[in-house]
Amino acid sequence: MDGIKTLADLKKKQEEVMSRMSLRNRAENPESLVQVKVAMATCGIASGAKEVMEFFVEELDKRKIDAVVTQTGCMGYCFAEPTVEITLPGREAMVFGYVDTRKADEIIERYIKEGELVDGIIPQNYHTI
Repeated sequence: MDGIKTLADLKKKQEEVMSRMSLRNRAENPESLVQVKVAMATCGIASGAKEVMEFFVEELDKRKIDAVVTQTGCMGYCFAEPTVEITLPGREAMVFGYVDTRKADEIIERYIKEGELVDGIIPQNYHTI
């Protein structure tokens, strides 16, 4: 209980533990959730993948969308970094290229929430990550 001196500290610690438990529980059955995989190889990171991943984590949570956001290595699309693979429950994975936070917002609103295709899809010529 190091560092817990006030009720506010205790509540913050409780929220952290609950958040970690929620992530673990969601990871046990990822097929039932939206899965977001952000390519975080050197080329992706250099192109802004870290900010894109943080955006997805924060915004999916804010918008109450059940999702698992993970990082992966190179997807082989260095020319289109940052790249993001989105798998909706019961559907094939889609890979989006040149994803910045504005494009990520569009992906959340139009593709994840509405199932509507958006510009930036890279044709699938690989097996899922």
